[in-house]
Amino acid sequence: MARLTKAQREWRPNQPKKQRSVRTMFASSVLSIEAFIVFFAALGAYGLLARDWSTAHKLWLLGGSVVLAALFILLCGMLRRPWGYAAGWVLQLVLIATGFVVPAMFVIGALCALAWWYAVVKGGRMDRENVRRAQEQARWEAERPLT
Repeated sequence: MARLTKAQREWRPNQPKKQRSVRTMFASSVLSIEAFIVFFAALGAYGLLARDWSTAHKLWLLGGSVVLAALFILLCGMLRRPWGYAAGWVLQLVLIATGFVVPAMFVIGALCALAWWYAVVKGGRMDRENVRRAQEQARWEAERPLT
């Protein structure tokens, strides 16, 4: 028999489902997309710019892009930590700085940073709205108990 997860062990009948954070889901989506952007931008840079580069420079380009893409993916899981969103802002700056290798990344990085800002701000606003709605629902149910 499979082991139960912590959530399964702590579950009780009629227990309300814990709300997932819209901000975390939205920000994770942005970070995942940015990981693909970094990887494919590096492949484009390799094909367009790296013809005249030494093998060591090519390896730095590809290795660095894989590491940066992995950081974007790993940060998706770290958004529950208090420092997760600050680290996301740092990665946005690093993404913009990749424009020094591929100049188009200045624009793409700025657009990604804008998407990150929107995910953090709008997702936080939606989370607060969901908490307010849950409180109103609980108050309404307390005032009108089922008979």
